[in-house]
Amino acid sequence: MTQLQSDSLPQASSRLAASGETVRNASPEDLERWDREIVWHPFTQMAEYEPLLIERAEGCTLYDIHGNAYLDGVASLWCNVHGHRHPRLDAAIREQLSRVAHTTALGASNSTTVKLAKRLVDLAPEGLNHIYFSDDGSTAVEVALKQALQYWRQRPEPRHEKTRYAALASAYHGDTLGSVSVGGVARFHAMFEPLLFDVLRIPAPDMYRLPQGVTPETACDYYLSLLAQQFEQHHHELAAIVVEPLVQGAAGMVVHPGGYLRGVRELCTKYDVLMIADEVAVGFGRTGTMFACEQEGVSPDFLCLAKGITAGYMPLAATLTTTEIWNAFLGSYAESKSFFHGHTYAGNPLAAAVGLASLDVFEEEQTLQRLPEKVARLQERLAQLAKLPVVGDVRQKGLLAGIELVRDRATREPFPWEEKRGINVCLHARQRGVLLRPLGNVLVVMPPLAVSLAELDQIMDAIQYGITSEFGL
Repeated sequence: MTQLQSDSLPQASSRLAASGETVRNASPEDLERWDREIVWHPFTQMAEYEPLLIERAEGCTLYDIHGNAYLDGVASLWCNVHGHRHPRLDAAIREQLSRVAHTTALGASNSTTVKLAKRLVDLAPEGLNHIYFSDDGSTAVEVALKQALQYWRQRPEPRHEKTRYAALASAYHGDTLGSVSVGGVARFHAMFEPLLFDVLRIPAPDMYRLPQGVTPETACDYYLSLLAQQFEQHHHELAAIVVEPLVQGAAGMVVHPGGYLRGVRELCTKYDVLMIADEVAVGFGRTGTMFACEQEGVSPDFLCLAKGITAGYMPLAATLTTTEIWNAFLGSYAESKSFFHGHTYAGNPLAAAVGLASLDVFEEEQTLQRLPEKVARLQERLAQLAKLPVVGDVRQKGLLAGIELVRDRATREPFPWEEKRGINVCLHARQRGVLLRPLGNVLVVMPPLAVSLAELDQIMDAIQYGITSEFGL
């Protein structure tokens, strides 16, 4: 050991002990200061950030370090399903922890992870028989993008020219470079344009702002005709199209017209373009069925899952695909057909354990069967809010909804995003014990599926209070 190494060890040990003592004795004020000055929060302007530190949770309620209670109105960013501290889910993690917390998925596996893989392919749309685990929604989409490209190059009759992707306008598929490339939210993604690949952008089927001459009855056919035109012209170079089934989340909870998803599937088959269904936000019961694709009888070529896959407990994602695509990656070691992509925590056993338990809870508590009553109550309360003069549109699919605030209902003119109207409404709602996070001028309602009718009413009451307070109504 060198003299430098010898001298540095006591110093490092001393710093470690001092830091530990400081953290153990931290006051609420210390924690808030560290949170403001050290922690860099996602999608947050840190110069304006006011700390909100959640200390614990139970059911659908969160508690901050000062003891204040908040209903979790956005399911901890759209991922919590059965509520916080669910005994069944907590026990599953403890039991798995008594065996092993993590093992690599590179050239090895874990029995718990294999069991979850089997459950998922059994539940998924027909034909999705193989599963690749990763960490989060962005990586699930990134995996699908890369696998699609490699498939076209390695299948029995290669198509090397199929290297482009199509995606909808205002799409959001994550924050890794591939998923940002297929994303279409300019405010999020414009800064990174020099790093991104070119994408064929398809108009989003937005039912609130229809083009002149297009009616709700003709909207589906109109938007599918636009897609068909693009496919006819570009199918020879398109590897895949990425879509959020039924609802585009970060676009503002844009609900697609019925039949659109089925039409996309049919066009993909006709023009030999792979279909990537991004169900990161809408999977696991959010739209009323386990997977959104089920509602239109669609089996995509890739199904991307995350968020609710562990009921919001642990980071885990999955990309499911077909045997045809799987077979294109098979061969001898010397052929180098393997998928050279991996994540340290891919298929983590703790996450897999709670994912299995979540599926059991879906069955035991009849989570899907109990949704219609909650969906109906949400619809009823949205209809009440729709009467407010600053509410331009309310959109709902299952137990998710978007409430769009507009400056002018007649022209559908939005408020400038810089005015932070949605943020301000949510801050007012927090005074009524409800935690929400908007998408610009769109107020998002997406509580855990376990939410009670009384809790759902509290959320909607708080939103109404927030709107009337912000606009002096």
